[in-house]
Amino acid sequence: MAYETILYEVEGPVLTVTLNRPDKLNAYTGVMGAELADAFHRADQDDAVRVVIVTGAGRGFCAGADISGGADAFDTQAAGSVAFAAPGKPRQTGGGFVGAIMGCKKPSIAAINGAAVGVGATLTLPMDIRIASETARIGFVFARRGLVPEAGSAWFLPQLVGLPTALKWCLTGRLLSAADAQAGGLIAEVVPGDQLLPRARELALEIATNTAPVSAALARQMLWKFAGEDSPAGALAVDGHLSMVLGAGPDVKEGVAAFLEKRPPKFPGKASSDIPEIWTKAMAE
Repeated sequence: MAYETILYEVEGPVLTVTLNRPDKLNAYTGVMGAELADAFHRADQDDAVRVVIVTGAGRGFCAGADISGGADAFDTQAAGSVAFAAPGKPRQTGGGFVGAIMGCKKPSIAAINGAAVGVGATLTLPMDIRIASETARIGFVFARRGLVPEAGSAWFLPQLVGLPTALKWCLTGRLLSAADAQAGGLIAEVVPGDQLLPRARELALEIATNTAPVSAALARQMLWKFAGEDSPAGALAVDGHLSMVLGAGPDVKEGVAAFLEKRPPKFPGKASSDIPEIWTKAMAE
């Protein structure tokens, strides 16, 4: 798939996906959503990719949906609509880029380099780590546009920052500084702008160098699946079985040997093909 609105660049074990409409502050369109989903599906099947970084070109991350069509920007039946889908075509269902990010076996890092507003903020929520430049601004502005929180954010945001904070941010629709977003628990780190991508890559390489691909895939999916449950019963039903299956496998043997021999590990397992069947069944339930 040739991309119009994103860049797809692999360097070593790290894929960097750049939202690439800098003249529009990387405003979101239906095409961008489809391309973002494709990029994550593509990364999921590429065992050379261990971590995905998502950032924006120029001075913005994503300034929300493209409203260049004016008042009809969100009307998918209107000629000026590009925010969600092409004119006359329904908005994508079935998860779209959210489902692609959530289902991906590769950890993901949002490197928020500027304004992240509306869908520009919510598209980062299914990612695993969010870091931001000191000048980034984040806003869940839907109520100020007559809309509702989208892209699953009514679930994601309370999971990440708690219900009281999510309510305050969504009901006011206020713009948050990077420091405010970090204080609320949304952002893991705030760094100077010139250090954002180097820091994101440093985190990505820490993951890629030190962790097993299968273990990292399972860890991110387990945490997302069980974090919202009201008891540990679901996790307890599978984590012991997973530990036994992995414990008898080559990755654990390599991890222990590397630790004892004081050398970097070389894990043989592949996230694309070596996920234990017990977890595949658990995810399907």
